[in-house]
Amino acid sequence: MVKSKASKYALHVFIIAGCVIMIYPLLWMFVSSFKPTTDIFTNTSLIPQSVTWDNYRQGWAGLSGVTFGTFFLNTFLLVGLCIVGNLISCSMAAYAFGRLRFFMKKAFFAIMLATLMLPFHVTVIPQYIMFNTFGWVNTYLPLVLPKFLGTEAFFIFLIVQFIRSLPRELDQAAEIDGCGPIKMYWYIMIPLTVPALMTTSLFTFIWTWNDFFSQLLYISNIERFPIALALRMFTDSLGDNNWGALFAMSILSLVPVFCVFIFFQKYLIEGISTGALKG
Repeated sequence: MVKSKASKYALHVFIIAGCVIMIYPLLWMFVSSFKPTTDIFTNTSLIPQSVTWDNYRQGWAGLSGVTFGTFFLNTFLLVGLCIVGNLISCSMAAYAFGRLRFFMKKAFFAIMLATLMLPFHVTVIPQYIMFNTFGWVNTYLPLVLPKFLGTEAFFIFLIVQFIRSLPRELDQAAEIDGCGPIKMYWYIMIPLTVPALMTTSLFTFIWTWNDFFSQLLYISNIERFPIALALRMFTDSLGDNNWGALFAMSILSLVPVFCVFIFFQKYLIEGISTGALKG
């Protein structure tokens, strides 16, 4: 009995130590955001010698006449459009694969799954050439429009697994009541797949919010910069870096992600576990 308690305490100590090690960089950045820029790398302790709000004022003032509030609005607009696109296109594609019957259904589903194994960098150059031909570079279209065309195979597969776990007796009852495929999708599948749709929304929010490469590739106008690109502007290749403002705005940019994860983690876990276990 004593031995089991000792092992339990040792396990808790090990987990707490691991959490402290993982959270230390974030805590150091948070403390450094309140330090004068000259003290950030000279005083690396978690107890600042002096506290200042200048980093937050300078960071929020932005760069090149554009405030950081504009970058937040750009990011929320981009994230919102991507979420709506994924919810519409992925749910419709998943409903088709999960319930409807059509020619070469299994072959198309296999092709869709094969795209999961295709590295993103393989398609970067062809996509850029195509979007540049359309004149869409330096707009949000290359980042948003593919979401409305069902290009996220991971989310389609997740929702398909969830739909397959639903009893087909619901479809039969709906057909008896006169529901066609569209009404069945809207009134039955959508309400019952809310956990999977919430998971899709949360992952889309986090991935789009933290995306840097795609935004760097297609957006060059500073007035359209999302947060990921705006943070990069606080550093300079010539060594003129405003670390204090960078850390301050990095902390602010993490707040929406933390809030979304804390308040909606129940749906995130439920959507993943239900789709995996019942699928």
